[in-house]
Amino acid sequence: MPGEEAFSADVEKHLEAPMPWIGVYVAAASLICTLAMAADTFHGLRSKKHWFRSKYFTLNATSLTLLAVSMKLPVDLTTRMYAFTDRLAKISSLALMSTAMANFMTCLGTMDDREMVMNVTALAILVVTVVVNVCVQIIQMRQFLKGRKMFAEEIAAAFFMLVSLVMVVSSAVMVPTTKRYLETKYYEMLKLATDEQIIVESEEQSFTFDKLRLMIQKYWVMAETSSPQFVIARSPTCTVSGVVSLLTALVLVQAEIRMVMVEKTIDKSASKYGWSIKWIVLAQTIGVAVGAIAPAFRCYTAIKFRWSEKGGKSFFDEFKVDAYWTQRLVEWKESSLPLQIRNRKWRRVLHKTKRLILSFLVGVQILIVVCCKGVRFVTFIITSPIFSCCYGIGKLKHTLTSSPSRVHGISELETRTEIDFTRYVLLLEGEAELPQKIQTSICGEVDKLIQRGKKQQPKNLLSLLHKVGNFGGLKEVDRNQVPSLHSQEPPKCWSLPLVTLTSIAIALPNIPKKKINWLIQSVDEGLFYVKLIEKNLDKKGKLVNSRNGADVIWVGVELYRKWQGKDLHETSLKYKNSKETLQELSNNAEKTLLDFNRAGKDFLMENPQNWPVKVIAANSMYRVCQRLLIAYQSDYLRADEGLFDQLSNMIANIMAACLTNLMRVIIMKCHHKSIKEKEKFVRQAALLLGETEEILETLHQHRATSQDPAETEFIDKWCNLMKRKV
Repeated sequence: MPGEEAFSADVEKHLEAPMPWIGVYVAAASLICTLAMAADTFHGLRSKKHWFRSKYFTLNATSLTLLAVSMKLPVDLTTRMYAFTDRLAKISSLALMSTAMANFMTCLGTMDDREMVMNVTALAILVVTVVVNVCVQIIQMRQFLKGRKMFAEEIAAAFFMLVSLVMVVSSAVMVPTTKRYLETKYYEMLKLATDEQIIVESEEQSFTFDKLRLMIQKYWVMAETSSPQFVIARSPTCTVSGVVSLLTALVLVQAEIRMVMVEKTIDKSASKYGWSIKWIVLAQTIGVAVGAIAPAFRCYTAIKFRWSEKGGKSFFDEFKVDAYWTQRLVEWKESSLPLQIRNRKWRRVLHKTKRLILSFLVGVQILIVVCCKGVRFVTFIITSPIFSCCYGIGKLKHTLTSSPSRVHGISELETRTEIDFTRYVLLLEGEAELPQKIQTSICGEVDKLIQRGKKQQPKNLLSLLHKVGNFGGLKEVDRNQVPSLHSQEPPKCWSLPLVTLTSIAIALPNIPKKKINWLIQSVDEGLFYVKLIEKNLDKKGKLVNSRNGADVIWVGVELYRKWQGKDLHETSLKYKNSKETLQELSNNAEKTLLDFNRAGKDFLMENPQNWPVKVIAANSMYRVCQRLLIAYQSDYLRADEGLFDQLSNMIANIMAACLTNLMRVIIMKCHHKSIKEKEKFVRQAALLLGETEEILETLHQHRATSQDPAETEFIDKWCNLMKRKV
């Protein structure tokens, strides 16, 4: 009826009204994916790691949701999309999906088995759904194919997307086996490197800066070459993924160029998405362009790796499929059924069925790997003349432009990386030896990290450490002449006496503001390393509360010049001499301790490790102030600015004693056994070495060569060492 038709048309009009805004939502999701891929690309270019680890754009629930939103147009079966821009939007969506899969290929190495199965399964469901929808459209609209624009490009984009999925699934099957193999190899090599280091320490007693640098390079080579992401990046599946990503980008560019040439415009849409279609095309085109960079560089790196291999491979070796590609499938094939079935006959049937299916999948996996190696071999053959030409030009340019000083600089660099780290390179079975250029590049990353650390050296802390004497500050803090206000004492950490002495120094009268600011900046720089040392050496956590107390107090002192709410600057103005200031600080701390003793407390408070942080800080302030007052009465201490200098010397000596553990912390970071975080810890060790080079040189002369590191890790052990030397 006419009325019903008008009503239906009105309803449809209202339902179609928000479609352009849905298109904007699709464009926004595509843009977020683009930004994440751009972040990974920028990070790879900046760090000069041309295998581009996946750090920001990884395979997870968030990225899959964003990609699902971006695939809105290819899975839309009801909206008529026949104009050029409409068809182009579908192609760009398929191209973005293919590019995204190529980008987060390496992130498979960061996942555990369960996480990888869940994420890859979800990705497969999404991609298969998109491909099925594209096929349904083709089948249902087959009678109109003659007039369908960009049909070939759409088929090609869907095919490349399916190939990218196959590469991801094939790599996912390989990753668990390679991770187990590399982890086992890494632990064995770590044990070997540790044994070698013990021998060096016993023979030479100490580490110089160059020895530490070489040690870090050794562990960096182990960490970098055993990285699962690096292993995936140099695999044939990742190479093919890069080739497919480039081909997908070319298909999209060709379609856009053809559209401009035929239609003279890129804004010709007849769908319900309206004006938002052009924004979808723009966002996804940028995504494909940016996203193609990382896979292309990985492909280039893999081919360069193959080109730099020492010696050639036989044709058989080139296409040989190593066991780790199929080992996981073989393990599943040979394992028992996860189901408990009592009937033996049915168990045999199911077991045979499982073996047949997995045997077929093993064959498919072998075929995929052989095809990938074939593509890589063909790509290598095609690009070999280009690499040879570039190598010859570079060598000629180097010969013509090198000067004597330049040659000397290069030879010096080569000398620094002359040590052969080949034995520490962790490769998979059947992989060729790592080319020397790549090995040198990996070692050079450590030097760059050290140089970056040198630019961040703590200048104020270095000037404070020049006041170091014979570690007498520890003796003064540890005097037992002050009776305790409690039956037990909390465990001693390095940072709390440093914070306490600095608070006292700030509260002294007649001290120039410039000297106070210098001391605060120096201690603040030093506390960064003190906290790092305490965190690494306090493995049992006995000092956690004391460390927290020091941290809480230092926030107030450094930011507000207050100790537990008491304004230290006002205290310095209120009292005429240092003795009155010390007495006031002592009284405030004593009041806090007495209030704590009088208050009803549960049995947990009987253990000083469980005391509130303000009580621990007050206990430290009371004992240090009382000790200084005793020294003041015996004329050991000077007044005001003289006392400030003496306190600065005490702080410098305690700081220096703590920082003698820096070398041990650097070595501990290199020995870290966490597979997932090994690169992070070795990187931290390199930066720490660069930052503390001058500190280590300054402190080296104050440390006895026969000194046992176990005697210097905590302040109470240091104090006992000082007593034995007296």
